[in-house]
Amino acid sequence: MMDKTLHIFNPGHDLALAADLDNFTPPHAARALRSSLDFLPALWAKDGDAVLVDDIAHASRTFTRLCQQVAKYRPWHQADVEFVEESSLDSLTIAHVDPWGWDRSLAYYLKRRGVKPTLIPDSDELNSIRHESHRRTAKMLLESLGIAVAYECENINSVLDLIYKYNKVVAKAPWSCSGRGIRFLSDTLDEHTLGWLRNTIAAQKSVMVEPYYNKVLDFGLEFKRNIDGKVDYLGLSLFQTVNGAYTGNLLATENVKRTILSKYVQLGEVDDCISEVIDCMSGKMTYAGPFGIDMMVAEGGKLAMAEINLRRTMGHVALAISPLDDDIRRVMHIEAGNIYKLKILRD
Repeated sequence: MMDKTLHIFNPGHDLALAADLDNFTPPHAARALRSSLDFLPALWAKDGDAVLVDDIAHASRTFTRLCQQVAKYRPWHQADVEFVEESSLDSLTIAHVDPWGWDRSLAYYLKRRGVKPTLIPDSDELNSIRHESHRRTAKMLLESLGIAVAYECENINSVLDLIYKYNKVVAKAPWSCSGRGIRFLSDTLDEHTLGWLRNTIAAQKSVMVEPYYNKVLDFGLEFKRNIDGKVDYLGLSLFQTVNGAYTGNLLATENVKRTILSKYVQLGEVDDCISEVIDCMSGKMTYAGPFGIDMMVAEGGKLAMAEINLRRTMGHVALAISPLDDDIRRVMHIEAGNIYKLKILRD
């Protein structure tokens, strides 16, 4: 099959961007998530594509079980994919590589295991993708959307000035994953928090700071940026977090999700955001592929943007398995532990 694609789930991607190393080992939680849910790309892979997994038998069994659950509430075709392990990469004939996200560590890993360099972004492309993944891209979008503000601080005094101005702020490491690399700051900074600020600024040259908002609802906007620069809007993502960490998504039609969102914010404002994102992200960029904008509704119906993820997201996973009937709703829940489990529950 000439256009065969190798799909890879690498959820440690955001942390790999921060480290920017050839040899990078994600923390235990990210490795456990990858090992447990490495079959996920089979949900959007085409027949004949390959998916890199740790254990073929486990991936096949878990994927089949999930497909059986999805088929109960929507028409579903279980893709005929080939699950492959690391030892097979050097003998695999592929035309494309489609990871969760591209970073220096993944590129080095694939090269060492025999994947053709022509299928992997070169160092200049990887540097551009990393630069574009910096949270200052979110700052640029915020300014274009006109819904909130963000500041890039290169020293602690600048952070303190913003705390004085806003009373409470959110500080974010320039490269970090959802729920990590974030601190809520007020006028009482302990030594541990000051140490985090110093270390982050030393390692990543700055820290991003935004006013704190009292959140009422989390939601996301999911997109895809094509190679020609055209940006497609894919759908809404209504998701849940616990202490900032992702736990699950509502599985429902776009119509149902818009109806829910309309209870908290004017949909016209959301549609304006979608149009502005499409316009801004259609400009000159290296990155091509799925990306997501995490947003929130704050008290008073105010819209704010949390972050932009230049990679696939769990919102994209939810869109792939959402019901097609407005009367059907499910919840995609990620159960954490030494082994992560993806469960589909009745709402």
